[in-house]
Amino acid sequence: MSTKLFLAEDDLILADALKTSLSQADFQVDCVNDGALALQILLHNDYEVVVLDVGLPNMDGLQVLKNVRQHKPSLPILILTALDGLEDRVAGLDAGADDYLAKPFEFSELEARLRALLRRSKILPQSVQQLGNLRLDRAGQRAWCNDTPLDLSARELTVLEILMSNIDRVVTKEQIVGELGSENAEVGLNAIEVYVHRLRKKLDPCGVVIRTIRGLGYLLEKQPNQAQDVEG
Repeated sequence: MSTKLFLAEDDLILADALKTSLSQADFQVDCVNDGALALQILLHNDYEVVVLDVGLPNMDGLQVLKNVRQHKPSLPILILTALDGLEDRVAGLDAGADDYLAKPFEFSELEARLRALLRRSKILPQSVQQLGNLRLDRAGQRAWCNDTPLDLSARELTVLEILMSNIDRVVTKEQIVGELGSENAEVGLNAIEVYVHRLRKKLDPCGVVIRTIRGLGYLLEKQPNQAQDVEG
């Protein structure tokens, strides 16, 4: 099966050559020459790997990269640029690039780097977990609902991480208190109810629900057809 690749390159001749070569290497390539358009496509479509030129019109590649990273933290992205100074490489990697290739380059090296990115994305443990339209990046300490960043306090995020670690398993209030206790020994059972109540409201559009299992604790699961139990 072909690998879905997105290419953003403003040099039309190079873009056409890359699209042809990558297609022959069993990549299914979508290509644009504009940064703003690239961002919109990347935010609303799924790809397995991205090749992104830095010098794009309307929005430069680094800005595209930073925006995409806020919504798709695990998407493998390789940037292309004619600038090969140390500061340029650092800027690209700091913006969120997984790899960096300076022009001019050999196609064989680009293909090898793409294969390596794909291997790493499939082999390395992922810090990103998804349930319904809710996505949590533990390493980045961020969560999204329908690709929109969620505004969570540090404690709300910790409660969400605990629930996401126990999908379809009941988590007791005491377990949550124990996790939060390392941050603040004064956290009590009543505070947990407040955090869960706030989380419920914020997670409502995400297709997931925090159910109260009376006498036991909380259960995070995909939104059922029936109404949720909203006690506590």
